[in-house]
Amino acid sequence: MRSLYFKFLFISLMFCSIFSCKNEQKKTAETSEENIQETEKSYHEKYLEEIAEIEVRDSVSTSGMLKIEGGEYLMGGNSQQARRDEFPQHKETIETIWVDETEVTNAEFRKFVEKTGYVTTAERSFEINGESFPPGATVFDPKNPQAWWKFKEGANWKHPQGPESNIKGKEDHPVVQVSWYDAMAYAKWAGKRLPTEAEFEYLARGGKENQVYHWGNDFEEATEFVNFHQGDFPLTNEVKDNFEKTAPVKSFPPNAFGLYEVSGNVWEWVLDTYYPNAYSKLEQRTDGYFKEYFNEAQQKVFRGGSFLCSESYCTGYRTAARMSSTPESGLEHLGFRCVKDVE
Repeated sequence: MRSLYFKFLFISLMFCSIFSCKNEQKKTAETSEENIQETEKSYHEKYLEEIAEIEVRDSVSTSGMLKIEGGEYLMGGNSQQARRDEFPQHKETIETIWVDETEVTNAEFRKFVEKTGYVTTAERSFEINGESFPPGATVFDPKNPQAWWKFKEGANWKHPQGPESNIKGKEDHPVVQVSWYDAMAYAKWAGKRLPTEAEFEYLARGGKENQVYHWGNDFEEATEFVNFHQGDFPLTNEVKDNFEKTAPVKSFPPNAFGLYEVSGNVWEWVLDTYYPNAYSKLEQRTDGYFKEYFNEAQQKVFRGGSFLCSESYCTGYRTAARMSSTPESGLEHLGFRCVKDVE
């Protein structure tokens, strides 16, 4: 949203320079337009520049990562619950990569913040068209059926549900209330990157492309393998999996690739820009993702499902399920993990 203001300003000034200036001033006007274009960068562009300046930590290692052999698989919806944006099914080829065994934890993210001084999106105030907004993020309110999600001042990665909450004793829980920008920043510092959407589904499937869930096709076994919502969503949570919200990483058995909580617990940001017809746009891809994945007008994809997913709601723990949000979004059920290219 913040970038729209700058775009409007640029278009207005450009209109004035073209139609109000005299012919002999045309060259000067064109120069002014170039200066405006150079100086009035979008919120998205400014954030990416800030991330690019983050220095990679001194000791980049593959500790806590698994080397997953690449291969070809069939990507896309393969169940009655599959949504329209999961089709058409298509073949994807994935290169061998290093993958974090778990989602990035609060302890790991804290180390990044302490080393770099990075301030997350939710901890920054911002201004849109002269109106100021305080730091905060989005929290889930099951008591309000008209608006389950609401912005809460003071909510951030250290206070996931608001200033009255904290992460004390939850060092091994996945970090949440981190935006796509925050995830990109951490990955830069760690000497890693976010996985592409195609990579994530390959990793989630664990080499078993015909299965609906990473553990198989039997939903009745779900509570043994994934942290999700059981009961009448969203008011009643039966907590059969022993966790009402986030679970510590490695609380559930890993998938066939040895990756933990690759389904459920928290959704995970991936690199790609979201398109509802993404799988029909493959001709626009380069190196495994869309050329325009830096387009700030597009939402970013996240994968894997969370503790809020249920059979009656989003079934996000299916290996083919997709979801998205704006890159500056912070949500209490959204985190990430990183991958690293094999050198």
